[in-house]
Amino acid sequence: MFKKIEIWILYLIVLLGIPLTIGFGFLVRQELVGSAKFGGFSKIALFLSEIPVQIKLIASGRNDGLSVDDRFPMLDGFTGIPNSNESYLLLSRYNGDISEGIVELIDLTNFKVLHTWNPDIDKFNKSVRKVGDFKYIERDHNNRRTLLEHPKLIAGGGLSFNSSPLRVIDGCSDLTFQNDDKYFHHSIETDIEGNTWVPSNIYPQTLPEKIVGRDVTDEGGTYEDGITKLSPSGEILFQRSLTQIFIDNHLENQLFGYGHHYMRDPLHLNDIQPVDFDGEYWKKGDVFLSLRNQSTIALYRPSTNKIIWNLKGPFFNQHDVDILDDHRISIFNNRMQKSYNEKLNVDGNNEVIIYNFKTGQYSLYLNDSLIKNDVRTKNGGLSEILPNGDLFIEESNYARTLYFNSDGSLRWTHVNRAGNGIVYRVGWSRILHTDKDIKITKNFLKSRGKCDE
Repeated sequence: MFKKIEIWILYLIVLLGIPLTIGFGFLVRQELVGSAKFGGFSKIALFLSEIPVQIKLIASGRNDGLSVDDRFPMLDGFTGIPNSNESYLLLSRYNGDISEGIVELIDLTNFKVLHTWNPDIDKFNKSVRKVGDFKYIERDHNNRRTLLEHPKLIAGGGLSFNSSPLRVIDGCSDLTFQNDDKYFHHSIETDIEGNTWVPSNIYPQTLPEKIVGRDVTDEGGTYEDGITKLSPSGEILFQRSLTQIFIDNHLENQLFGYGHHYMRDPLHLNDIQPVDFDGEYWKKGDVFLSLRNQSTIALYRPSTNKIIWNLKGPFFNQHDVDILDDHRISIFNNRMQKSYNEKLNVDGNNEVIIYNFKTGQYSLYLNDSLIKNDVRTKNGGLSEILPNGDLFIEESNYARTLYFNSDGSLRWTHVNRAGNGIVYRVGWSRILHTDKDIKITKNFLKSRGKCDE
């Protein structure tokens, strides 16, 4: 039935296969971690190498890139004791049962879902210009691949969120506003006047092409972060390149001081926290900036284009900076390290650090509780210390949300597990606990109306 193969032919195939295998592995490695790429050859090699993984993910029902490691197999949804004080959660999560990103408004006094937003991202994308950062938006940010990041319930009943463009939807998940002027990302915060501050990408870049390249969509250029301020109606009031701000403030060494290695994402702005009151250490209108790849918290004054304070402390690859009072801020410290083999690891556990401007001292907040509960997200993550001393944390990499009492005891957790048992990503959820947030929430629930099925 089968024809015999000469032994010398078999040896020749094996002999030729060795250099081909080595060459294939080299192309894959260069595409992943090498400083030199080989265009379509290395991209094709990487694609072919990932086929077995993709087949496994499809067979298991997992949506690649949106499922996460299951570190807590015994946890599903909310576990623990509801809050005694009125508070709500805007839970941004990937719903693995419908394979779409949603936001749920949850009453934390009973864990009941009061409202759900599930917008048609595919429909919204049709009106986005397919250029620059949005060249592949229909492929990379469609209904099945989009989280509604850092949702915020705003006065008037709209829900704003990041999904590349900055978007606002109504209670029926219909689009009321969309800004695709820039690629927006990470945090969404509002100041005392109702203006929105959000990180953005500046494209084309403002620096010379010979230094930063141009086409960020094809892995060919530097990411240039920008700071954007929008009015309540969506008009851009302020937009400036953070790269240029650093140059203007004679901080070029933090952009280009990496020896002979090119840094494609030198700043990585992940949080803008507006200052709403004058104080001894800042002024109303200032903004705190969290720069992950600099392991830096900076205080920037847009009115004068000055970085008036620039802190490198006992934290690295941090996310999320919050103002606690007139002399203290808190920082969610990821403590993420990149090892020689390009793997990301957390050095021990995440931390919530408080910096005191009066004393210049640092302190850890409820650190024993974070150690005991093994909180260690590599990327993302956020924290908020409530006025009563309670602590809210999102452990983004593992889709776990935690709430600690002020004495450090764990009150409740939430793990985003789907009906198929797989855990899926969460997208910077937000706890609503201030008088202003509670008023906006109640007004929304009262006026949201009914939606067409």
